[in-house]
Amino acid sequence: MKPEGQMERPPLISVKGVPMIKYFADIMEEVGKFQAHPGDLLISTYPKCGTTWISEVIDLIYKEGNVEACREKPIYMRVPFLEFSVPDVLSGIEQLKKAPRPCLIKTHLPVQLLPKSFWEKNCKMIYVARNAKDVAVSYYFFHQMAVVHPDPGTWEEFLEKFMAGDISFGSWYDHVKGWWDKRKEQRMLYLFYEDLKEDPRREIRKVLEFLERPIDEQLVEKIAHLTSFKEMSQNPMANYTSIPKKVMDHSISPFMRKGITGVWKNYFTMAQNERFDADYKRQMEGSTLYFRTEI
Repeated sequence: MKPEGQMERPPLISVKGVPMIKYFADIMEEVGKFQAHPGDLLISTYPKCGTTWISEVIDLIYKEGNVEACREKPIYMRVPFLEFSVPDVLSGIEQLKKAPRPCLIKTHLPVQLLPKSFWEKNCKMIYVARNAKDVAVSYYFFHQMAVVHPDPGTWEEFLEKFMAGDISFGSWYDHVKGWWDKRKEQRMLYLFYEDLKEDPRREIRKVLEFLERPIDEQLVEKIAHLTSFKEMSQNPMANYTSIPKKVMDHSISPFMRKGITGVWKNYFTMAQNERFDADYKRQMEGSTLYFRTEI
């Protein structure tokens, strides 16, 4: 029985073979027709791979480190979420209709579902990938508190669904590989969550260079500080605490939970790890993508 006032947890809907949150699937036809502006910057990730983190980094770059300007609105209003839709909340498409263009846009869509206009307008794109084991753990806890998702079940049940790609936005494997391959033909910066954790200043410099901005070391230092996990988890304009409880219930699990690498070791049993590694090898065969599962 769901708590009073909480939304229903509808089953996933397949969109061209990709399982999607029902409310998102309902507007995918409209999303597909979205017209990108050539100056739009697309931020793309599989869920729970540092989307909010890199969005805050880029917004601070765009606003030249102006903290007050970055705290006028929550991150999900400063960087509209293209395919987002839940009852009684402004959808991503509705936000983008009102937003001054060009702008920052966030998506979790796999390459094959991204509106064609982003490719046709040759928009710049920044993709962040995170190792599969940490993603599986983080996504499990996110499913518990973000009630637009189906119930995740037990950790063991969820891990099986993750490996099979039977979860919102589909297969992690297909997602990271699809965007990795697309980088060869698009103006794209492909980053890794683990690299951002290891040396955020180095990665912020990469973003500045990609955006053709001067490398200002004072700005780099300021952004590195403001986008640390400690700072962002306490920032109500970044930590999603302003989202209605019926959509995200932070009393179940905070949106920003750990923000570290290697947390999977606390959840995977030895048998699960061996099975996951064998399946991972099969699913990533032939790809040049390499991930670190701890740093």
